[in-house]
Amino acid sequence: MLAQIQEIDARLGHAVEAYNLANVKLDRIEGELARNKRHIVIARKNLGTAQRRLADRVVSMYTSGEQTSTVAVLLGATSLDELLDRIDTANRVSEQDAATLRQVIDYRAEVKRRGVRLARARAEQSSVVEEKAAQRASIQSQLDERESMLAGIRDEIRRIQAEEARRSRAIASQLRGQTFEAPASYGSVPDGAAPPARYGGVVGIAMRYLGVPYRWGGASPSGFDCSGFTMYVYAQIGVSLPHYTGAQWNMGSPVSRGDLQPGDLVFFNGLGHMGIYVGGGNFIHAPHTGDVVKISSMTGWYSSTYVGARRL
Repeated sequence: MLAQIQEIDARLGHAVEAYNLANVKLDRIEGELARNKRHIVIARKNLGTAQRRLADRVVSMYTSGEQTSTVAVLLGATSLDELLDRIDTANRVSEQDAATLRQVIDYRAEVKRRGVRLARARAEQSSVVEEKAAQRASIQSQLDERESMLAGIRDEIRRIQAEEARRSRAIASQLRGQTFEAPASYGSVPDGAAPPARYGGVVGIAMRYLGVPYRWGGASPSGFDCSGFTMYVYAQIGVSLPHYTGAQWNMGSPVSRGDLQPGDLVFFNGLGHMGIYVGGGNFIHAPHTGDVVKISSMTGWYSSTYVGARRL
């Protein structure tokens, strides 16, 4: 039964991180929408100004009798597009007129481009919102399955968690007497080697949150999931990480297991889980539903599902 629950937790890790990825995508899309909306307002305003300038110039040419053949060509236009085409082919317009024409053409093109981008982003936004809803439903379904399995073995789970909590506190007590500062001078780094560790200090910050409950999608001291925990802890020292294991895996430099240093990010379960290495073959993490932030040994399941590590 414990193995089955562990398998559900492993699947849940992937489901939660897929949900987090959808949130990262949605944040990017919403940022793009906001930028495009601002730019399209500016482009439309500029287009309106350029069109008025162009219209005023055509009226001025007509009322002054200036370049009558050119004016006749322009006034024969039945639409703005045709007017632009006619101006483009009327070789006797002044440089100022030509510049005004170019502005109108450029601003119209920008408005069209921005409109296309807005439509594309809105469609993508709708798709991601649907994706999030499906992932939320999947997570809830797996949580219900987990809850059903837990019914008969709650006492055993509590016993295991109590043992893990005692071990976590003992390791934390040992670590609190240590410092994890960056070296004063990095020196040279061999080709292909990870850079020296700079952020060992995050271990002490991470340990402030021992005992905080796991909450999927969480990224605050009211509750963390695995990537939300590492993101929050690193933010305390001014390092910005995305709330998604796959994105954090692509940051920093790879580091071999034998060269792990406190502060390195460690990944498991096909990037379905992660934590922060604290030293001595241990790491701190937000494990899964029903558990709390704790320090675990990189043995057993964690050793068998270990993916790798990154140094920021």
